[in-house]
Amino acid sequence: MMHRWGLLITVFYCQLFLAAAQHWRKGRTPEHLTELRLTSALYPSAFRVKRGTHSLVNPTFQNSVEDVNLLFEILLAGLQIEGEDKPFMIPDMELASLRSVQKLEVICEDVLPKRLSEITRLTSHLSQRRGALSREDFERTVLTMVYTAQTLAHTTSQHQKALWGDALLQLFRAIQEDLMPHPGHLSTSVMDMWTHYFR
Repeated sequence: MMHRWGLLITVFYCQLFLAAAQHWRKGRTPEHLTELRLTSALYPSAFRVKRGTHSLVNPTFQNSVEDVNLLFEILLAGLQIEGEDKPFMIPDMELASLRSVQKLEVICEDVLPKRLSEITRLTSHLSQRRGALSREDFERTVLTMVYTAQTLAHTTSQHQKALWGDALLQLFRAIQEDLMPHPGHLSTSVMDMWTHYFR
């Protein structure tokens, strides 16, 4: 069972890596200020981050294609996003020691929605949006999807498994729709695979 999960999540991360690389290469548009306003609606916690005496506004981990590559490495190394009963953790000590990882930790701990009700609210907003996601929102949606997949993998209740599985599929569809001008980066075969396991 765990081997199947490991294989499934590895394929999932590969698809996300291709999608994130393509999304990062998209140029900024004049509508970027509008995107920031939409970010406030999708991820309100991004504008309320405070660590010690420092306040961070709209923190983002990926600022280059190299950062996309690094995030992919971190995901495959076994990134564990903080939840109710588990801390933020990167098993690879070399990756975990990188200075840039501190910002990723802030995003995962303080910005991402963690409760199922919060993620359901997010998927509702995503389904109603018009236009492409900003890079910031794309990154957070990908990380929220990773957190949702990890939570689903450790859920035993069939009812809760169905709810988390539906949330995961909704997030997946949001990413897929955001990349519609570039078909193939998140293939329908991967969507079918997720549906098979989570329905």
